[in-house]
This record gives sequence, structure tokens and C-alpha cells, in this order.
Amino acid sequence: MKKYPLLLLIGFLIFSCSTKKEIVYFHDIEELEGYENIMEYEPVIEPNDVLRINVSSINEEVVKPFQPPTQGSQGGGGGGQNMSLTGYLVDPEGKIQFPVLGSVEVAGLKRSEVQQKLQGEIRNFVTDAVVDIRIVNFKVTVLGETGATRVEVSDGRITVPELIAEVGDISYDGRRQNILVIREKDGVKSYGRVDLTDANDVFKNPYYYLKQNDIVYVEPTYRAVKSAGFFTSYQGIISLGTTIISMYLLINSL
Repeated sequence: MKKYPLLLLIGFLIFSCSTKKEIVYFHDIEELEGYENIMEYEPVIEPNDVLRINVSSINEEVVKPFQPPTQGSQGGGGGGQNMSLTGYLVDPEGKIQFPVLGSVEVAGLKRSEVQQKLQGEIRNFVTDAVVDIRIVNFKVTVLGETGATRVEVSDGRITVPELIAEVGDISYDGRRQNILVIREKDGVKSYGRVDLTDANDVFKNPYYYLKQNDIVYVEPTYRAVKSAGFFTSYQGIISLGTTIISMYLLINSL
């Protein structure tokens, strides 16, 4: 009987520790051998996006009417050195006001589709015009056991693992199996979860590629919540009860 309290304490300590599966990323990666990524991701333009649109030609003079207004002037392109001010704001109706062309609908189109659309219309005036587009305000917010920050994405494409690497990885007290991604489209919020410890779940997950203005939250482990003095589930109550019983039996055995 004297050994019973000791065994309880040892068992409690064992179950309080993290397992390898909870810490190591990409388990069962072998199952992805030869897997082709069918999700060729390209960002889709949405209302309130800010687009930087550059029009070029061998003769730069002929495309000047299609360039945004210069610093200090007013108009669809804004002014100043801040890229968000020299870009084109997509209005709530999904349109931008573009020089010469006027109102152009862009929301719901992929970035390459908008490039082709503008390039086709501009080539009615300048036959060798080339259009390049970037989403200036492509940012992703990350919270929780990675620290809190906003990550700017320059090329319009970032994945969950890339975001985690960008912010310095998840702390020891973060849950790698249940990363929450909150997304909004057309004013409607949705969410998904990504398990970084499961290779199949990560690379085949519809939330693998992040979109502009996504929020990523890494919640704390049960151990971290417990250390803060909170019990948010029956497991916490059971753990507390086990500890009390163990201590009671240990004291009575003395």
C-alpha cells in the first residue's frame, strides 16, 4: 500500500509530459511520396484589396497615361511613397478606377486573370504593353504560442508551415495538432484547422495556402493551460482529483 501513492504520482507525471507525436512535425511523410500538389494556389482579388499595377513598354512614354498619378497628385492611384497609397483600391463593388480605361471589375478574378484582362485592353492602345500586378496589402495575422504579429506577403503566396517559420516556430507550449485558421470571404467568416504533426493533413488541407487577411491562432497545450491555473475540461478536474487523492494517500502512509 505504501507504494501505491508513489505509483500514482509517477503515472501522473508521465501523462503530464508531451509525447513525440505532439512535438514532431510531418508524421507519416512517406505516404506523400509522389503526391502531386493539385492546389496550384493563386490569390483571388477581393474588395478592399490594394493593387500595385505597373504597365511597361519598350517606349515608356507611350504607357505613361496608364501609370498611377505621381507623388502629390490626386486620383485613383493616390500619392506618396507608401505602396498602399500608390496602389489601386478595390471598391466594395469589386472595381478599380484605372487611367484611360475607367472602371474595371477585378474582384473574384485571380491575379493573373486581372493582368491578362488589363493587358488585353491596354494593347488596344499600346501593342507591346506588359502588365504586372501585386497585392500590396496581403497580410496574415498570427496569434498565440508564436507571439502576436502581422506578416506581410510580397509575392501573394504563403503556406501555414512557411508562416510558422517566418514567426520563429511554435513554442514548446503550443499545440501543433490544432492550428486554427480564421478566414473571411464576402463578409462571411469561416474557419479550418491544420495538424502540423500529420503530413497528410498539412499538405492536403484546404487551408494549407493562406489568403490575405487570414488569422492564424496557435492555442496553448493542456499543460500550459493547467500551469496557468485554469481547468477548461473534465481532464483538468480529473487531474486535480488524482493529485489530491495521491497526496492524501501519501500522507496517510507516513
